[in-house]
Amino acid sequence: MKTLKINQRYTEKMKKGYPLIEKEAVYAKDNNIDEGSLIEVCDERGGFLGKGYYGMQNKGIGWVLTKNRDDSIDKHFFQSRFAKAFQQRSHLSQDPETTAFRLFNGEGDGVGGLTIDNYDGYYLIQWYSKGIYSFKEMIIAALDELADYKALYQKKRFNTAGQYLEDDDFVKGTRGDFPIIVKENGIRFAVDLNDGAMTGIFLDQRHVRKTIRDRYARGKTVLNTFSYTGAFSVAAALGGAIKTTSVDVANRSLQKTIEQFNANGLDHQEHDIKVMDVFKYFQYAARKQLCFDLIILDPPSFARTKKHTFSAAKDYKNLLKETIQITEDAGIIVASTNSSAFGMKKFKGFIEAACKETNTAFTILEEHSLPEDFKTMKSYPEGNYLKVVFLKIHHSR
Repeated sequence: MKTLKINQRYTEKMKKGYPLIEKEAVYAKDNNIDEGSLIEVCDERGGFLGKGYYGMQNKGIGWVLTKNRDDSIDKHFFQSRFAKAFQQRSHLSQDPETTAFRLFNGEGDGVGGLTIDNYDGYYLIQWYSKGIYSFKEMIIAALDELADYKALYQKKRFNTAGQYLEDDDFVKGTRGDFPIIVKENGIRFAVDLNDGAMTGIFLDQRHVRKTIRDRYARGKTVLNTFSYTGAFSVAAALGGAIKTTSVDVANRSLQKTIEQFNANGLDHQEHDIKVMDVFKYFQYAARKQLCFDLIILDPPSFARTKKHTFSAAKDYKNLLKETIQITEDAGIIVASTNSSAFGMKKFKGFIEAACKETNTAFTILEEHSLPEDFKTMKSYPEGNYLKVVFLKIHHSR
């Protein structure tokens, strides 16, 4: 087992339970460590801080898995972590109206770099580094002892240059006949676990979709920007929206959104689905003097189109200003971001600045962060990345 010495500046943070081993935290680089190597982490004086594995992921070079020196990182270790996580989600496992949710959430459940999602008995493992992937057989063996799944699929999220290169993500079990239909609070979604990096739905917005359907959509005109497969649009339509408009630049979003409407017995022709750059759509809507009662603004934390580069940390405020211009008076904006680069306080700062610069008053109606199955830890705030604010807009006339 290799030993990594941590700089004094980072020692206190790690003593408090920060699980990511940051590149800058290591006292002296050892270039002979392979991804997947078990490592012991200590302070500059050699005091034990924890043990884990070496694996390149974002700003990190590995994760601490335990602060107990006597723990062995073996099948039983993973099994105990999985058993605890599955038990904590038993209320979801027993809910016939929700058949898609996260079973295991990385560092929040004790193993950074690994997530497991359940799609109606089809399990999807996501590996975020070559390091954690090297434990694949051990992890699957641990899973097999605990879970009765239909099939196991995987996504390797560590390919170079952000490209997703796999053409078959099936691991074992009985292959799914995709798309399969899963349920979330009774809403039906078509998902495909063997079609590139995405599945068709982001499970972390479960509570937000339910809130839109149950409390905000009835009788409203709804604009869903960066709409992906139209999940928010479907939730709004089921909640009694007069009409939804879904806008996304990806060509496949049209067919995928139609598929989600069909899955719920909704006529997609009563709604608008536009394949276009959202930034261009804002200009078009402003020119045509279109206004909406409810706008969902959930951009990717980073996006690039031919003419635009968007970064939530830099550009969310300006995007919100454009959104305000096409929101009806007393209309609602669901402002959402999955960027881990800033917290809720800074996000609310963007909201305040956008409203001030457009001479708009606002009321915060409610806030959301990750649902309970996306378990996080206080000592690792970056893991609690989702920030959603429901704003009521009051235009100054």
